[in-house]
Amino acid sequence: MDGELWLVVGLGNPGPGYAGNRHNAGFMVLDVLAARTGGRFRSHRSRADVVEGRLAGRRVVLAKPRSYMNESGGPVAGLRDFFKVPAERIVVVHDELDIPFGAVRLKRGGGAGGHNGLRSIAKSLGTLEFLRVRFGIGRPPGRMDPAAFVLKDFSAAERKELDLQVELAADAVECLLAEGLQAAQNSYHSRSAS
Repeated sequence: MDGELWLVVGLGNPGPGYAGNRHNAGFMVLDVLAARTGGRFRSHRSRADVVEGRLAGRRVVLAKPRSYMNESGGPVAGLRDFFKVPAERIVVVHDELDIPFGAVRLKRGGGAGGHNGLRSIAKSLGTLEFLRVRFGIGRPPGRMDPAAFVLKDFSAAERKELDLQVELAADAVECLLAEGLQAAQNSYHSRSAS
């Protein structure tokens, strides 16, 4: 089992203009995971930047699609085909409006919940049965359009906690790889958002 390859995909939008956006939480977590492997992202023909290495005793490919969020499925399907990874060993790290900022939740499957990146991946993979590490960003204030909210940078107050929350989500990915979904849920769902 230890030799099986896992694909961990962080969702976001490419380019420096999006780097601090809430929608780029997945990219932020993948940057931490890449640093933990000691690897550097390099361009892959699947239209993603990848790092191959080991995390939590597992062989992993860490990937950040170079497409925009709503077209993430093509690169993810390309990576799945290239590395021959089944859906049950694909982990997608993404921002989640329905979870308060500072909380991390894990699950397998479920709907896209209005998340265009997840919708694109489900369509391209032909299944929703991949694993998800959901990084809570909370709901927009007042009547702000959620589509506008996710493309804004984290607030000053959130930025004080952001590095810690990104590290926590990276820890959750490692726990998922090492111990499985149930154990990771038990560890991370009991932690309340600060």
